Amino acid sequence: METELPSKQYWDKVALRRSSGLDETGNVVWYLALCLLLAWVIIGAALFKGIKSSGKVVYFTAIFPYIVLFILLIRGVTLEGASDGISFYIGTQSDISKLANADVWKDAATQIFFSLSVAWGGLTALSSYNKFHNNSYGDAIMVCVTNCLTSVFAGFAIFSILGHMAFKAQKPVKDVVDSGFALAFIAYPEALSQLPVAPLWSVLFFFMLLTLGLDSQFASVETITTTIHDAFPAVMKKMRGVITIGACIVFFLFGLVCVTQAGIYWVDLIDYFCAGWGILIAAILELVGICWIYGINRFIEDIEMMIGKKSWLFWLWWRSCWFFITPLLLMAILLWSLVTFDTPKHGDVEYPVWGVVLGWCMIIFCIIWIPILAIRFRKICSPTEEWGPALEKHRTGRYQGTTSIQKGAKDLEIPTIEGGYDNKAFS
Repeated sequence: METELPSKQYWDKVALRRSSGLDETGNVVWYLALCLLLAWVIIGAALFKGIKSSGKVVYFTAIFPYIVLFILLIRGVTLEGASDGISFYIGTQSDISKLANADVWKDAATQIFFSLSVAWGGLTALSSYNKFHNNSYGDAIMVCVTNCLTSVFAGFAIFSILGHMAFKAQKPVKDVVDSGFALAFIAYPEALSQLPVAPLWSVLFFFMLLTLGLDSQFASVETITTTIHDAFPAVMKKMRGVITIGACIVFFLFGLVCVTQAGIYWVDLIDYFCAGWGILIAAILELVGICWIYGINRFIEDIEMMIGKKSWLFWLWWRSCWFFITPLLLMAILLWSLVTFDTPKHGDVEYPVWGVVLGWCMIIFCIIWIPILAIRFRKICSPTEEWGPALEKHRTGRYQGTTSIQKGAKDLEIPTIEGGYDNKAFS
């Protein structure tokens, strides 16, 4: 019988008080519920005044993880066995055969979507607070490159310490490497416990996870409040704080099922279905909507209104991506993962049939609104007279002479991070 790691026993039996499966809900774990409440209190406080307050908080929550990762990397590469961990991560010990697994590609696509907030609505919501002529193209390139480099950088920090863990346990690196929650809350804490001054490294690591989680939640809640703001600007101007707090309370109540003794099974179920196939389907349909319904030429004209005219060579690559490369790649990943679908598990625990059915229902519920709204196809494809830049001074090209919503521009003034005011790019 294989001996379990102390960190795994603590995670399952003490932290989660994990039940036997999805069928056994058990009780709400009170200290997890308090942690969940604290997280939503922080989010509500940070977003109470909108982007003006959250922008200042993000300066810390976005920079702090880099500091911790840099410290862990320096410490990790100086440990015995670190080279084996790095070799397993990107070197001669890497298991290239994993690339033949459809779930690996689905998880990789999901991770990119999640870390960049692509197809989740976060990019659209937050970018709507930019100045009209902001260089969004340059920002997009910088964010994508930084995101990918950060992932590579974090991998070196993590696998150098896991290599040391394998060295101490006298095992191959592949036997101590795990993914998801097991990596964050079992394998890595176990490795940190073997370092000198272990409590310090553990505090830094888990505080880094907290700041990363808060950043993600900031974007998710801001997406919802921004959508409400765009639909009811006058109401949001007076009641932004109340609506934000109300949203946080609702999400806290929804999250209580995830802090029961079966909570980890619910988290895995939601992650497996909604954060995987759901987001792939949404991304494909967004591309279809932009390229073939709204029209790629109109979309390019809108971008050029903000960043200036570009040559046809400049747009050749992006047209290729939007029309062919990206949708075909996403379709291939989606179909491949569906064809090779296997019943999800949490470790060795299989999900009941009703749990798998519920997972598919969650996906359907997420995407069914797209065809429902598409029933109003003709009306959706016929923009109102107000469609276009919100302010008269920005209405050029094909928008020139159309009716703006200048009279409501005061309601669209949004405090920026620096405390000044800007206007929404589009109504």
